[in-house]
Amino acid sequence: MPASQQHITPETKMGAHLVPGGGVTFRVWAPTAKAVYVRGDFSNWRGREATRLKRYEGGYWAGYVPEAREGDRYEYAVVGRGSVGPKRDPYSRELRLRRNKRKSVIRGDDYAWHDADFRTPAWHELVLYQLHVGTFDAPAWPQRQGAFLDVVRHLPRLQQLGINALLLLPVHGVPTMFSMGYNPVDYFAPELNYVVPDAALGPYLEEINRQLAELGRPPMQKHMLSGGMRQLKTLINLAHLHRLAVLFDVVYNHAGGNFDRESLYFFDRQRRGNHNRSLYFTDQGWAGGLVFALWKREVRQYLIDNAQFFLREYHVDGFRFDEVSVLLQQTGHTGWQFCRDLNDTLHNRKPEAFRLSEHWPVSGALTRPTGEGGAGFSGTVHQGLRDSVRKVLTQASYPGSHAVDLDSVARELRADGLRHHWQAVQCLENHDVVFFEPGNPDRAPRLPVLADPNDPSGWYARSRCRAAMGLLLTAPGIPQLFMGQEVLETRNWSDNLILHAHHRVDWQGVAFDRHRRDFAKFLGDLLHLRRQHAAFTAEGLRVIAVHNQDRVLAYYRFVPGMGHEKLVVISFNHRSQYDYRLGFPVPGHWHEVFNSDVYDHYVNPWCQGNGGGVQTEPIRSNGLLQSARITIPANSVLVFSREPVI
Repeated sequence: MPASQQHITPETKMGAHLVPGGGVTFRVWAPTAKAVYVRGDFSNWRGREATRLKRYEGGYWAGYVPEAREGDRYEYAVVGRGSVGPKRDPYSRELRLRRNKRKSVIRGDDYAWHDADFRTPAWHELVLYQLHVGTFDAPAWPQRQGAFLDVVRHLPRLQQLGINALLLLPVHGVPTMFSMGYNPVDYFAPELNYVVPDAALGPYLEEINRQLAELGRPPMQKHMLSGGMRQLKTLINLAHLHRLAVLFDVVYNHAGGNFDRESLYFFDRQRRGNHNRSLYFTDQGWAGGLVFALWKREVRQYLIDNAQFFLREYHVDGFRFDEVSVLLQQTGHTGWQFCRDLNDTLHNRKPEAFRLSEHWPVSGALTRPTGEGGAGFSGTVHQGLRDSVRKVLTQASYPGSHAVDLDSVARELRADGLRHHWQAVQCLENHDVVFFEPGNPDRAPRLPVLADPNDPSGWYARSRCRAAMGLLLTAPGIPQLFMGQEVLETRNWSDNLILHAHHRVDWQGVAFDRHRRDFAKFLGDLLHLRRQHAAFTAEGLRVIAVHNQDRVLAYYRFVPGMGHEKLVVISFNHRSQYDYRLGFPVPGHWHEVFNSDVYDHYVNPWCQGNGGGVQTEPIRSNGLLQSARITIPANSVLVFSREPVI
């Protein structure tokens, strides 16, 4: 007799699911398989007749195993036309080792959340902080790399800084020890290397309960942190309690980079020949892996199920979709329709979830609603401002008083082609740009090294970085920071801690470096100003002055039809400039509400500024009827406001 069909219906979920009262249902798609068994801890790892799944229409196999229970490891034994052997469940919710091989784990949805009152920030108000879990903070190295729970201790600091959303590099299970995360093979399971073993949970539990107590929430017990699902959920739960949204970076354009024999590759064990017959994939490669066969309805549904699973069970607040351009180029119209179906489904499930596309070249069609013929993404990754600002930083680092190309920066302040300026996610550093890869000229240095290669910790580097970050955080768009950027990290990052252990954020060094702490103070105060004033997240923008020789850029931010005017002045000049005539769009007194020169040796006793504000005069300048003479500190960002800041 095959496995019991009790509790099996057309609505039985894919994967392994606990049944109230005991036992587990299993359902898997393997259309060309001759037979599929489920085996695991509950069967002493033997595929008995009583655990042979029953075949259903469409190539699905299902069965109920009353002996299976929460926490059991399991696998499918697939008898195919080309081979016979074990496979992990494509819908496996967690992984655990058995004889040094990753096995699926039966997990229920039993996590006790505290985030019922959390609301995802409005999209135009997002400030993203991108991090790689394995290297963001790895205090237990070399015993293990960074873990989900290692991120938790930074949450109060990130909230205080003014970040309101974490963007986690992919956390899907990958087949290698070290990885950026863009070679996934286990889509529903958190990466096993990011999980703290039960025996090492003590200090983490203390820190988590300390934070919960401060937030007025009940403590957790040790068993509540056992396993990857619960630890990743705890990170998200605590982030939400600190008013931080969490976005997942997901990889739907391809899978793998190397597939083990128990992975998704050739899942139903078809014969291999001149044409790729892998169930989930085409024979088209990308990044060392294979592109999904999106022409198959079941494959499209698998990926859509994956995103819905993260929304439902992990309470995530959105996604970054890696290299949508590759997905479209490789799969054409099918890929386009998949994006539309994906976005419509996610919008219907959680309308406030932010859906960020990475597509090169940038295209407004990706962010148009599906009802208007677009793909339906909420925003798109943009490189224009990043490239132009990094170019100016490079030019400013050269000796002398030559001009810099601020025209290119002015052109990129507004992301043309998008319906809303905020739909462009802008950054100066990200995981690709500042990755450490010896011999690859496409990788670029981190901002302090770019700003002054000879002395990345010196005044020129620090002050130019303040000007650059001031520009990013006052320009239109959703700003994104990369881990360590807030403390002037100079070292490019690596995902491989064995080969490049020193290429990670030096968090311990921050405690002994006042300049790095001062920079974090600068960034936090500027983020506070951004949060308090609607002009910086609104659509209003007018470029006032672009002076390449003086290295001065000025622009006007406002809320159309409502005012709330702010004038931003950016200088990459290594000298302070006095009595500098600059046009102002509205007459009257303008309060100087932010001056980055304050933050070097905070509070800087030699700060150059404008005594709290300036009064305009009816003298034409920069095409405006009103102007004022202002002091512009060297390498600085100034913000003038019509309203005083209290």
